[in-house]
Amino acid sequence: MELYSLLEKIIQQNKTHAKWLNTLSFMENAGARKISACEHPTNVSLIQLKHAAEEHRHAYYLKKQILKIDPEMCKTYNSNELLAATATRQYLHSLDIKACKYLQQNFNLSKEELKYAAYLFVTYAIEVRADELYPVYQEILTKYTSKIMVKSIILEEEGHLEEMINQLDEFSEDWKIHAEIVLEIEKDLHNQWIDAISKEILQVNYAE
Repeated sequence: MELYSLLEKIIQQNKTHAKWLNTLSFMENAGARKISACEHPTNVSLIQLKHAAEEHRHAYYLKKQILKIDPEMCKTYNSNELLAATATRQYLHSLDIKACKYLQQNFNLSKEELKYAAYLFVTYAIEVRADELYPVYQEILTKYTSKIMVKSIILEEEGHLEEMINQLDEFSEDWKIHAEIVLEIEKDLHNQWIDAISKEILQVNYAE
């Protein structure tokens, strides 16, 4: 199912919509934790701290939006409160592992340098994806006059993407060649994730 149709279906039922917000919150939180895990023990840039803080805030903001649907829903990140829990948990982790493997093969990097390179390329791929996903979601929310809003996230993600491009320019002059490969890896994982969510929504009768 393509993204627009899937998101239209998701927001029709409160339970599904709450799980979707919780799934996005989980992924923003996982992203923030990965950024922090990639930090050098001492050489931590202001931008890296800013990104981790903003991704954590996105996770919090999305979680808070669930309260507008039902304060009793999705209080944890347990599997029964996520959409396509297995694919959701694997998405970022798989991207990180595959990107690291590719970068290690193409750059002569120490362990700390590899962590930083992974932060740059993986975060870039995620920001490119966020720049596609959140505007579509917001368009549907606006169409159905939903109380839920993600406009503030869209603005920050656009800023993140610009910052990632600036950092990648400093990292390597031919970064775009390597970024294309990482984007292809992400695209495959994203398609698997969307397919898993689509199957779950078609299979499960979300009785309210």
